[in-house]
Amino acid sequence: MHKPTDEHWRLVKRLLRYLSGTSIVGLLLHHQSPAPLHAFSDAVWGGNKDDFSSTSAYILYLGQHPVLLSSKKQQTIARSSTEAEYRSVADTASEISWVCSLLNELQYSVKQVPVIYCDNIGATQLSSNPVFHSRMKHGHFIRERVQSGVL
Repeated sequence: MHKPTDEHWRLVKRLLRYLSGTSIVGLLLHHQSPAPLHAFSDAVWGGNKDDFSSTSAYILYLGQHPVLLSSKKQQTIARSSTEAEYRSVADTASEISWVCSLLNELQYSVKQVPVIYCDNIGATQLSSNPVFHSRMKHGHFIRERVQSGVL
């Protein structure tokens, strides 16, 4: 935004052409009051056979409507499936915080506490355990939000 180039302008025009060409396409949103915010988080531990890195994925819903989806390779190698899942939950918690902030700016208040569903018992227990686990560097971030009632 500070130093736009011709390439940026070309991409903006491409985006506007796309939007004008798809003006009749849309998402059907059902009214649900209040629409709860919740997410499903998962990870595949050591799924990449080349470097044994894990893959994190999450999907975030507003009510029954998916609003955010992500699947990406984790930056560092996890030592266990619990660690891989816990990193995925941390990424999901970060995105939920961002979406809550965005919804507040749009003057939409989320009435219920957002929930993250995770299929790993160890990662779920670490999220609420007040004992710091030295190998889980994301621990304070998630536990702080769970203990304060934000998640």
